Amino acid sequence: KSFARWTKLSLGSLLVGVVLLLNALAIAPKLHEFFHADAGQTAHQCAITLFAHGQVDSTVVEISTSKPVIFVATTPQPVISVFAPAIENLPAGRAPPVSVSSPV
Repeated sequence: KSFARWTKLSLGSLLVGVVLLLNALAIAPKLHEFFHADAGQTAHQCAITLFAHGQVDSTVVEISTSKPVIFVATTPQPVISVFAPAIENLPAGRAPPVSVSSPV
């Protein structure tokens, strides 16, 4: 486990170093000419000039998402009508009117 961790850390550090070196070479033309004698020409193409002009493509990661397949058969719920008394339609704190014939 420690070897794999050390390898990932080393590789990651190396790649970060390469990106920083490309940035430094893209910014400083004299440093770029140190590596390439023809770096000042307009037709010169290398990784540094491509990186400086933003012509480096990054990788595209496409993750396919799929809906889970459900094998459970569902049936629609039957609609049942239930008598609703009028008291549910009254505002809160109100009751139905009291009839004269009902005992109090």
